[in-house]
Amino acid sequence: MKALLRQSVALLALALLPAAVQALYFRDRIPWQSRVAESDLVSVEMARGWGASALWVDARPAEEFERDHIPGAVLLNEDRWSELLPQFLATQWSPEKKIVVYCSAESCNLAEDVARRLKEEAKLPNEIRILKGGWEAWLKKKK
Repeated sequence: MKALLRQSVALLALALLPAAVQALYFRDRIPWQSRVAESDLVSVEMARGWGASALWVDARPAEEFERDHIPGAVLLNEDRWSELLPQFLATQWSPEKKIVVYCSAESCNLAEDVARRLKEEAKLPNEIRILKGGWEAWLKKKK
């Protein structure tokens, strides 16, 4: 019985050794902070204060957008990017407007991805911000 226990402990130690080495080696490379800079975020209150000069972009899946969305928001998501972007540029976009992109929650990366693509691929000159807390934050402030 003691031999079995010693073998189990030895196997466990050997299994944990690579993980410990990797954690030590990569400790400075682990992204402990958000991938989005604080300057790229906007609060619900500030974005609402922009009024008509804000263009709301919903990056969530179409089903969620159809269920409910911020009034006046347009759907532009990764799933249908190629289809929705030309329509967005032709009918919604204006160079004077500030673009506020949101998804479901603060932990959601969809808004970040759409904002990045608007900057890098569509090369829009607009100020593009991500709604801090996303749709969940909007609902909390709506009450």
